Formats: sequence, C-alpha cells, structure tokens
Amino acid sequence: MKKPLKSLPDDVELLKKMLLEQTQKLERQLAQKDKRIAKLERVNQKLEDKLQQLLEQYNLAQYKKYSPSSESYQGDGEVLNEAEQLAEEEQTLPESAQTEAEKPSKPRRPRIAAELPRVDVIHDITVKTCTCCGHALHRMGEEVSEQIEFVPAQIKVIKNIRPKYSCRACENQGTQVVIQIADVPPAIMPKSMATPSLLAQIISSKMHYGLPLYRQEKLFNQAGIELSRQTMSRWLITCADKLQPLLTLMKNTLLQQPVLWADETTVNVLDVEKSNCYMWVYGCDMESSAGPRLVLFDYQDGRGGKHPKAYLNGYTGYLQVDGYAGYEQTDATLAGCWAHARRKFVEAQKAQGKGKTGKADWAINHIQKLYGLPLIS
Repeated sequence: MKKPLKSLPDDVELLKKMLLEQTQKLERQLAQKDKRIAKLERVNQKLEDKLQQLLEQYNLAQYKKYSPSSESYQGDGEVLNEAEQLAEEEQTLPESAQTEAEKPSKPRRPRIAAELPRVDVIHDITVKTCTCCGHALHRMGEEVSEQIEFVPAQIKVIKNIRPKYSCRACENQGTQVVIQIADVPPAIMPKSMATPSLLAQIISSKMHYGLPLYRQEKLFNQAGIELSRQTMSRWLITCADKLQPLLTLMKNTLLQQPVLWADETTVNVLDVEKSNCYMWVYGCDMESSAGPRLVLFDYQDGRGGKHPKAYLNGYTGYLQVDGYAGYEQTDATLAGCWAHARRKFVEAQKAQGKGKTGKADWAINHIQKLYGLPLIS
C-alpha cells in the first residue's frame, strides 16, 4: 500500500540529513588524509634534508681525507694515488667554481730563487760554417733554459787537530817541560761530536718538518753514521737549555711589535695524562709589518685562555686570531682572520659536490678580491 502524500516531506528531510552526514563524514576523512599527506610531506622533507646533509658531510670528509692540506703535516703524501688525484681535480674543476687567479691557462713551471747558484753549461755546435755557402757563422744570440739539479746532503767529518809543542832545551837540561797546545774550539756542547750544522739539521727535521727521531736515526745509519735516537734526544734537551737566553730575547722583541697573530693546535705528547695538549704559536711575520719576522712556539697542556694571557703578559697591541674566545682574556685588541673565515666557505663549496655552484662560490670570489688590495703599513 502506498504512503500518503503528506509523508513525503519527512522522507526528503531524512534523505537530506543522511546526505549531510555522509558529506560531513567524507569531509572529515579528506581532512584526515590531508593531514596525513602533510605529515608525510614533512617527514619526506626532513629525510631529504637529512640525506643532503649526509651527502655534504660525506663530500667534506672525502675532501679532508684525500685532498692536500696546507695547515698540517698529517695526510701529506699518505695517499698512494695523490699525483693522479691532484691532476684529475685540476682538470675536472668547473670554471664557475674558479676565480680568475685560479683558472690555469697552462701548467706553471716551478719557481727558482734568484739567489741560488747557477752553473753555466754551454751546448755549442762543432761546425760553425754555413751549410749553404760555407762562410763562417756569427753568434747572433742564445737561448737559455734552466733545470733544477738536487744534490743530496753531504756529510763530512771535521777532524780537529791541535799540535802539541814542548821545549827541547828544557828536556835536555832535565828541568820542567811545559807542553803548549791551542785551546779547544768553542762548542755548544763540549766533548760532543755534534756541530752546529748537525744540531740545526736534527732540530729543523724534528720541529719544522715533523720527522721523528727514529726515522732520522735510520737516515743517519744509511749515511754510515751510528747515531741513536737517545743521543739525539739528549742533544735536543741540551740545546733547549742553551738557547733559552736567545728565546727570551726573541720573545721580548716580539712583544714590542704593534701587530701580532696567534693560533693554537693540538699535539701528540707521550706519557701525559691529558688527551689534548696544545702548541700555541705567536708571530709577527706579516708582510705589512716593518718589524722583524718572528714565530715563537709555546707548549701547554691545555687550551684555556690563561695561557695566551700569561704569554703575552699585558700586550696591548693588535692580535689577529681565529675567533677563539680564549684570546678575549688578553689585553690585546683582537682582529679577525679572513683565511679562517674563507675556510668555512671552502668547506661549504666542497660539500656541494662536483659540478655544483652556490652562495659559497660567490663568497669565495669576493674574498679573493681582497687579496689584490694593497697592504696598509
């Protein structure tokens, strides 16, 4: 039996209500899906950022591990394919990442100091007559090219001979005979076979070039000299005591300069409880300085600001440093270092990966222009 017409409006209202509920339900589901999609997008963006960060860290780690460093001895020459790698980097470096000064037009020949001795070797022709007419040739000029010849260190023994003299007349008469002999030559270490040149070689090899004493011992053995590392260590300690007055004079001269620079670096020290020991470096060898060029080292077992404060001892001139807060304890006027600031941009550039450019390249190019400015004395 059909429903009467008067009940139809109720069915329409019920249908509208059902449609409205379904619509609201779908809208809630869509809103939940939108939230989930937004959440997944945020998670995906975080993962992409993390991946990019890891790639940059990997690129930077590869650069630090396999690229040559100008600030430390560790790593230099330890890579077997160093020559091939450096040549490849020079060829594959994109031009957009190079400054005008860094773009190689052709391989640069090694520079030879003008004060090095020259040996002229003439390569002349034997027949000095014209091959066409037979007349004598005249010298119209010459072509000169230079080569570097390396002569290994030459070791020689200084044999000090002191003749002894006595009086024959006194000997014949049986009186007291006085033996006369020249005084012993002055030496930094009396009764030792070490000459100043030998000590300078050991000290510079150890302190300047980081060559351990056991390696120097092997080098001396190859040259026919049995010189133990224990003997060399005693010589080093003796030289340190003997040169203390000179070091004091150099430090006093250093602290009289208007501009200094300072830095610190970790050093490995045997038989010490602390894991990190530091070598503090103070110098005034900047080209703009009219004073002497001095670089002095101060070993300390820590990195506290008390160490530069004690070493500089009231110095009030300009002190160029890398931004380490420990130098703020000194009385000096601190100045920043562009080399340290540039290093961070170089790291960012290497982290970009090969073939990519960014803001780091822009910053490096601008810093490069500062090197062309004249120095203010």
